[in-house]
Amino acid sequence: QVQLVESGGGLVQAGGSLRLSCATSGRTLSTYAVGWFRQAPEKGREFVAAIGWSALMSYYTDSVKGRFTISRDNARNTVYLQMNSLQLEDTAVYYCSAAQKAIATSRHYTEAGWYDSWGQGTQVTVSS
Repeated sequence: QVQLVESGGGLVQAGGSLRLSCATSGRTLSTYAVGWFRQAPEKGREFVAAIGWSALMSYYTDSVKGRFTISRDNARNTVYLQMNSLQLEDTAVYYCSAAQKAIATSRHYTEAGWYDSWGQGTQVTVSS
């Protein structure tokens, strides 16, 4: 497991942008797949985006395709989630997660239970 720290959340108007960061301390993130999930009040945790350790593979939930971009800088042990054209329904606590598994299918990336490590979350609030 790795310790993950999210940052970059905040309050933004609808249509605006935010960039979330997920970083580790003390251990490299370069060999881990990383996923972003979010949880809105009174709702379950929802998959948002994920990226493979090599960055060759990335996945998005349909509602964020074309608006969010996941990327990674392995030299900085950081994964980013660039969020553009934010909508009211994007309001949630955003969590990053990491997994280091021998087998990784596209389905695995979208399942919260597949990930071993989780950050504490960062709040994103989109206002009208």
